[in-house]
Amino acid sequence: MLIQFRVENHRSLRDEQVLSLVAANLGGAEDPRLLRPPELGEALLPAVALYGANASGKSNVLNALAFMREAVLRSHRFWDPEAGVPQESFALSSKAQKPSLYEVDFLVGGVRFRYGFVLSAARIEEEWLHAWPHGRKQLWFEREGDRFDFGKHLHGENETIRGLTRVNSLFLSAAAQNNHAALLPLFGWFRSAHLELRRGPLLGLEPSRAAFLGDLFSGQLALFEEDNTARKHEREAIVHLLRSADLGILDMKVELPRPILPGRFDPRKVEILLRHQAEAGHEVWLPLEWESAGTVTLLGLATRLVRMLRRGGLLCIDELEANLHPALGFELLRLFQDPRHNPKGAQLLFTTHDTNLLGNVLGEPPLRRDQIWFTEKDRTGATQLYPLTDFRPRKEENLERGYLQGRYGAIPFLGQLVIDPEEEQ
Repeated sequence: MLIQFRVENHRSLRDEQVLSLVAANLGGAEDPRLLRPPELGEALLPAVALYGANASGKSNVLNALAFMREAVLRSHRFWDPEAGVPQESFALSSKAQKPSLYEVDFLVGGVRFRYGFVLSAARIEEEWLHAWPHGRKQLWFEREGDRFDFGKHLHGENETIRGLTRVNSLFLSAAAQNNHAALLPLFGWFRSAHLELRRGPLLGLEPSRAAFLGDLFSGQLALFEEDNTARKHEREAIVHLLRSADLGILDMKVELPRPILPGRFDPRKVEILLRHQAEAGHEVWLPLEWESAGTVTLLGLATRLVRMLRRGGLLCIDELEANLHPALGFELLRLFQDPRHNPKGAQLLFTTHDTNLLGNVLGEPPLRRDQIWFTEKDRTGATQLYPLTDFRPRKEENLERGYLQGRYGAIPFLGQLVIDPEEEQ
């Protein structure tokens, strides 16, 4: 479970910003939506929403998490040994030349860990890992440039892997690739996280096909193999989710072409079909391209959503409401906040402009006050990240109205939109 994320000098996040998923003490009765890992001693939020104007930096918060994940998963195997580090620093000031920082506090196997690193365009400048088993802090390793300090509690081939770690590679990444038993669970936490960011088309394919194939070719293909009984329950849950969303879908299947190589397929020839009820009790299979953008969006999320809720993990979605009816976005959020559907403590972090989630139009407000965060850019183009709780809103306060009126900031400062330059005179 994610406890806290800290970042500095990543894209528009010029100064240090901290996102906390620790639940605030809001008073009142105990909230059943909260996650309460017994090892932590404090409750965590199952979901957090990021609000803000267009280009305010909401997506950059998720992008920073995605960058950290990619560095852990790929720096040792895939970063060019002679190309330095693909740093994404703040570009509008001299800070572009300064190092960037990324750090997460998270829970793995009942133990709290704090892992982070500082990097420049040339190399990994610092890297550290601390643990709190039984509530007592332990040093597992610290790195500064070429110097490594391993704590007595980190058992394994530390020195051997140290010798294999390049200046532009994370030690955690190198350790996982060399089967360091103590660090593999931490690597696994990053690998299990999924960040659904807005991207361009996949391989020049139509967006509908690209959205779903992105999941199929990242480990979810086995869900739709007819003879895979081990994943049968997940497949059934996905179909049930599509049925309950009132999309008119009864079932789905994936037809694969002959492989180019073992396990490798041409994505343009994969057939994705959905079964619908037709007249007179007949049923018909329709191709994915015939479905609405909302259906395709939900389908692209469904495999990840079901897997997260069944196994736990972190799911990040940029623009939750994209192509989805507000009521459907509300229901997706409800799944993460219902312990019956989320027994493993999965967490949802998303950006949105949907103010319905701030109000009570759909019944009880779906978000607690500490689940609402904002991003706002200052005049220098730097993003500030802050929680609604900084404003101490009253329990009965209309949050949707307050946000739209600018009471909490994070909205565009608009005059009248003009297309004729002379109108600005």
